[in-house]
Amino acid sequence: MAVTRLKRKEKRNRAKANNRVERIKQLIKKPVIKNVDIEAIKQDFAAKAGQAK
Repeated sequence: MAVTRLKRKEKRNRAKANNRVERIKQLIKKPVIKNVDIEAIKQDFAAKAGQAK
């Protein structure tokens, strides 16, 4: 008996797997969001602006 392959289904399954791998890679590439003290940054910019003048 000959074995028939479901080529379209195989192509879909491979595409799903590849998309999943790409999504995981994209998540890994994203930088970690850290808590940032905005007020300290504003004061730092103000101090630098004062020195530049």
